[in-house]
Amino acid sequence: MNTTSKEGSLFELDGVPKLSQAFPLALQHVVAMIVGCVTPAIIISGAAGLETADRVLLIQASLVVSALATLLQLFPIGKRTGFHLGAGLPVIIGVSFAYVPSMQAIADQGGIPAILGAQIVGGICAILVGLTIKKIRKFFPPLIAGTVVFTIGLSLYPTAINYMAGGTGSATYGSWQNWLVAFFTLAVVTALNHFGKGIWKLSSILIGMLAGYLVSIPFGMVNLSSVGNASVFQLPQLMHFGVHFEISACVAIGLLFAINSIQAIGDYSATTIGAMNRTPKDQELQSGIAAYGITNIIGALFGGLPTATYSQNVGIVTTTKVINRWVLGLAAAFLGIAGFVPKFSALLTTIPQCVLGGATVSVFASIAMTGMKLVASAEMDYRNSSIVGLAAALGVGVSQANAALATLPAWVTTIFGNLRLCWQRS
Repeated sequence: MNTTSKEGSLFELDGVPKLSQAFPLALQHVVAMIVGCVTPAIIISGAAGLETADRVLLIQASLVVSALATLLQLFPIGKRTGFHLGAGLPVIIGVSFAYVPSMQAIADQGGIPAILGAQIVGGICAILVGLTIKKIRKFFPPLIAGTVVFTIGLSLYPTAINYMAGGTGSATYGSWQNWLVAFFTLAVVTALNHFGKGIWKLSSILIGMLAGYLVSIPFGMVNLSSVGNASVFQLPQLMHFGVHFEISACVAIGLLFAINSIQAIGDYSATTIGAMNRTPKDQELQSGIAAYGITNIIGALFGGLPTATYSQNVGIVTTTKVINRWVLGLAAAFLGIAGFVPKFSALLTTIPQCVLGGATVSVFASIAMTGMKLVASAEMDYRNSSIVGLAAALGVGVSQANAALATLPAWVTTIFGNLRLCWQRS
């Protein structure tokens, strides 16, 4: 009887399980998302040309902010029966790839301060979406959200390919060594995704990167000097990068925040339907999205990049049915502790670009296909097909026509042509 009760607490939102039960389940969540959480920071720091010390700070902030954002979603602030911040649902928050194309374009023009300034505006947009979600939800059907996600995935492909080749700024760009390591990494990830089970499949990207990292060492691709110079413990620094409000960047990021706020409804719904046998309450959606906006505003002040709900962790919750908030809270604690250790962040900066490319190309493909699934959930009649086809044609078409927007003002290229800049930079 007692054993059943203890085991049952894992499947209850507010149960407190034993540490021996919670630890492996929490670690599973960390393994599934940590690579996705830090990789955008690595990519953007490269696009912005940051020094090693600043790259470490950007990664560090990404981990800490993701941990705090997750904890707020799990343990809301305020009255559970009234208005509160945080959904109170078992979800994991982390830095999102969805913002990478726009951030790369903004980094090219205004650097990290412009990204963080736009993020603050985006956070305000998310708060407004959260407070008015019941009224505006109908304006963002799966067809629209899916098209945006699909084109984001497509825009990330050249980033992955150029990383596989070694990075455009590398003297060894396109060398056979880079391609060998990249394809080896991709092969490991793909094999585990298709043939692995349990933790092996869930941690396919992490294992693939570890394998690729080891293979790259004999080729002289790894330099650990930054790890030795990094401190053991350090708190994130307030306003280290500063903030700058560029109107065009604010508009571009603000639109993405609105879309991702709506997209978060899908993750909340998948969690509650798949693991709790109910749909999310309106109050949970409002409080969750509002908290998403507030944590991004606070995160920007500490140098943390834009976050979002993590679908891969939603998949773990719906598969295992483990909805205990303390389990996911322990996972968030792991992220926070890792963020306070600069040596860990510095170690992540030593990962060769070809390894990152080989590991993330499948992630980017998954993003595009997620968008395609959302699009396919709507009836593909002539009207809907035209909407999707024209949106993809204009978005991807502009990205490939390098000089199409060259004579227009800079704000036009930032809002409408960020994909083109991403293709050039990445």
